[in-house]
Amino acid sequence: MEMQVSFPENLEVVADFDGFTVETDQPVEVGGDGTAPQPFALFLASIATCAGIYVLQFLRKRGLDTEQAGLALRSIRDTETGLVGTVEIDLRLPPEFPEKYRDAVVRAVNQCAVKRHLAMPPEFVVKTLVAA
Repeated sequence: MEMQVSFPENLEVVADFDGFTVETDQPVEVGGDGTAPQPFALFLASIATCAGIYVLQFLRKRGLDTEQAGLALRSIRDTETGLVGTVEIDLRLPPEFPEKYRDAVVRAVNQCAVKRHLAMPPEFVVKTLVAA
């Protein structure tokens, strides 16, 4: 996958890929305009939505209610490093969710590609190119 990134105004950063546009900005208190989520919030949202699609597919495959289902993601920062040290995901399951599937739905969430990439992070290669 390739993305093209541009810097339209102030601290806005925009990524274009596969016909989609993802906009980011910084909060007003650090000089941004607060017009879009910060990149790190989108990173966490990618974990949450990735987990979410696995829950949704799990429920649908078994004919279980999806309207009352969802999840909550919390990130907890390490006080020493300031980096996220723990990500907690609470699955909100429908009332009729069978007890026998609880471990299985957790296993399904653990198949999330974003989560798996965090467990085995890619190598980052940064190069400089001068615009023509």
